[in-house]
Amino acid sequence: MTSSQRSIADSNFISNLSIQTLRIRMFVFEGVAALTSASVAALYFCQNKLLYPSWAQGARNHIETPASRDLPYSHVLLTSEEGIEIEGYDIRNTDEDSTSTCLILCPNAGNIGYFIPIMETFYKEMGMSVFIFSYRGYGKSSGSPTEEGIKRDSDCVIDYITKDPFHSKKNLVLYGRSLGGAVAIYIAAKYPELVSAVILENTFLNVRKVIPYFLPYLKYVANFCRDMWDSETEIEHTSHTTPFLFLSGSRDQIVDPAHMKKLRDLCPSRDKEFHEFPNGFHNDTISEEGYWDTVKRFLYERDLISKS
Repeated sequence: MTSSQRSIADSNFISNLSIQTLRIRMFVFEGVAALTSASVAALYFCQNKLLYPSWAQGARNHIETPASRDLPYSHVLLTSEEGIEIEGYDIRNTDEDSTSTCLILCPNAGNIGYFIPIMETFYKEMGMSVFIFSYRGYGKSSGSPTEEGIKRDSDCVIDYITKDPFHSKKNLVLYGRSLGGAVAIYIAAKYPELVSAVILENTFLNVRKVIPYFLPYLKYVANFCRDMWDSETEIEHTSHTTPFLFLSGSRDQIVDPAHMKKLRDLCPSRDKEFHEFPNGFHNDTISEEGYWDTVKRFLYERDLISKS
């Protein structure tokens, strides 16, 4: 297969991934939309199943590994403070000019196997090492997902990266999409001295502010949502020296694109860029023309990757 054919195949794979992820989310949120006011109690007690649909479409049954793309990886099992097992894939780029590790932070649907083409892009096209992990309750990780729990999982991963002899010598780049963007903001705010750059795509101010936009008929019960993911507040505590790249799909039908603009405005960084993709929906912005060129240029201009 030529590089051109491989590029087209990867583009089709990512597009299919976007459609599959969108179907999962549409399925989950359409189910929520069917609830009546009499079901508010059920919504309250079942909200974690809806916010974190790790169960949807059998995403916990089979997880692809980086071996499917001939990527050199280690299967990692970390243990959080409470004894939760966190599964991860660790891909190490040993080229002497590779200076950065990209920590990929996933959205709320699917599993880490869906992101193997993205791992390959960072590893092969940008010469980076890559680490990705399943939040608790996702993939083969144990436990049940909650905001507090996922933050503890992230702390566990950061502890692993900073103590590891290989990764601790690298620059750390955070790449988060949707919910993963909220996780990235949390990490950047808590560990500013460790983070070399943050890339955010189609993430939100907080979960409660997503509901009125995507499900306006549930706006009156939005405050019943326990897990806030208050990035609107969190991002103000990130460092003014950390570079931020905001990637926004203008046709996002789940998160109001205004959320990304507001996050950009609230971000105290003196080095931040905002890029809009006019035809980008919530799950397919990644396949828009110029997306990866923008990411690559952003990293190169900050000496986080070498020119290839």
